Amino acid sequence: MFEQAGCIYCTRWNREIGVAYPNTEQGMLAPLTRFDLRDALPDDISITRRAHITPTFVLLSDGTEVGRIEGHPGGDFFWFLLDELIARAPDDPDDN
Repeated sequence: MFEQAGCIYCTRWNREIGVAYPNTEQGMLAPLTRFDLRDALPDDISITRRAHITPTFVLLSDGTEVGRIEGHPGGDFFWFLLDELIARAPDDPDDN
């Protein structure tokens, strides 16, 4: 999750979804790591383009971007979009 101080949509996401996120099936499949919008990314992460709005949620598989959700689309749409991203992610090699 790319966020920044003062982002009202980040605050809404944290309040509406973030408190429950780690306890959900999606949160267990795609644990949340937070980055400040302006921070440099670790060398082992490759995304298609830099995030420019907050919040931006980037799903990674082995450090490579699978897809993203830009902005806070609201609770119902967020879970739907996240489920679509997770479905597109390559299978975990440890599951084979």
